[in-house]
Amino acid sequence: MLALVAVLLPGMPGSGAPEMPRLAYVAAHPWRFRLGWLPWHLSALADLYLAVALLRVDWVPRRPAVATLALTLAAVVPDQGSQLLWVTRGVALAQEAARTGVSGPYLAFEAGAFTATAGWAGALYTLAGLGWTACLWPATRGRPAYVGLSALTWASLAAVSTVAILSARLRLPVAVVAAGNALAFLLLLVWLAVATEIVLRRARSVTASGLHAPWRHPAPGLAGWLVSAVAESRLARALCRPLPVVSFASDITDVVYVNYLVPAERLLARVPEGLELERLGPGGRFAVFTFLTYQHGHFGPRRLGPLRRLFPSPVHTNWRIHVRDPRTGYRGVHFVTNAIGNVVQALGARLMSEGMPMHLLARGEVTRGADGAVRVVLDPGLGTAPDAEIDLCPRAPVEELTPPWSECFASYRALLAYVVPQDRAMATQPWQGTVSRQEIDLGIPLEACEPLQGTVRSRAAREIAGEAEPLCFRVARVSFLFTGEELDALPAFGPEGADPR
Repeated sequence: MLALVAVLLPGMPGSGAPEMPRLAYVAAHPWRFRLGWLPWHLSALADLYLAVALLRVDWVPRRPAVATLALTLAAVVPDQGSQLLWVTRGVALAQEAARTGVSGPYLAFEAGAFTATAGWAGALYTLAGLGWTACLWPATRGRPAYVGLSALTWASLAAVSTVAILSARLRLPVAVVAAGNALAFLLLLVWLAVATEIVLRRARSVTASGLHAPWRHPAPGLAGWLVSAVAESRLARALCRPLPVVSFASDITDVVYVNYLVPAERLLARVPEGLELERLGPGGRFAVFTFLTYQHGHFGPRRLGPLRRLFPSPVHTNWRIHVRDPRTGYRGVHFVTNAIGNVVQALGARLMSEGMPMHLLARGEVTRGADGAVRVVLDPGLGTAPDAEIDLCPRAPVEELTPPWSECFASYRALLAYVVPQDRAMATQPWQGTVSRQEIDLGIPLEACEPLQGTVRSRAAREIAGEAEPLCFRVARVSFLFTGEELDALPAFGPEGADPR
């Protein structure tokens, strides 16, 4: 569409340009005209690719898929045949007319080519579009909004292609034709976005936790609804994923760890497909769940150097369990959920990272008094971020662990050595057969962990950990560095015996 407006329109019938200026444009700018058709060649190839894909997908009804492929092939012939003739023979005729002043042959050719590509091919593509609607019916379940949008889109495109087929004396005014084309193709873009979202949601369905858990802005209103729509959109994430991964840094302060040792069965439902929960203790009865909260220090791209000071320093909380990849042996943490106090950073992490199911806090607070007391507040408002209200104070060094911690760790230092490292976050993408690994550099010395005691009140933590008692400590400062993201093959998809490392 951009190529049509920017490059092709001055040489196209139906644009409002008189015949001779159109002819002169094609003759004077042959390669510009040819390049302007290139995106339309690719569009036809994409239509054909989609028709073949629909035929191969097992949940798509067979008959509509076969009919859609046949209609697409029938549309490609007049469409691409006319366009290829237009950029070869058509250009030659235009140049000949510009030299001789005889425009008849070119204008006759132009009329035939335009009718074939915008009229007959457009009508066949519209019928193929109806086939798309029928093919995607199992995923859409006949939603009224989808049915209404489909009817409006295909009716508009049918009207536009019919106008192009009609004889010259029956055609509508140029302005009406142009407005009809603009509306029809705008509706087509909307339909494609909606259909893609629906299909992606079928593959990436809602989960209890992780990246595809429900997402809601903490405040009501139009702005909150729009942000929620973007954060929930599978299409938005798919469009952002090809963007290059940027290394981020932050000067973190006051990291408060709240750790629970819980029966492993309570956490199994939160382990993504393809990873295993790390079990501890006799018979693997237990597993560790931790949520840690901290104050960022100018959280932004590392490459910006001193300019990173311009970035905000919100409160951030990570809720995680310990997992391993049975195929590669990699160990790491899986984020059940995350939340941050800045909407731009929340959306950025959620859309551009597979491992950060980031939500938005209405308010986050991490404060430390002169006596060493620490207060943490995680207020989700009306949103889906986790909640917590924590009041802790320093305690004497832990000399001996009590059950059930003592059943899983030989000493307090061994517990810290297990809980503190967060050098790798792991998640899986079953729809593309991969395990994502986010590599993180923290480098926290165990001696920097200050034991704390007090009260932890959190509905979200109680839902995960039940009645388990928390064990808390604090790290004063951390230099955070996110170094990159890697992808490994899931066992069900990777070659037998291959090592993705």
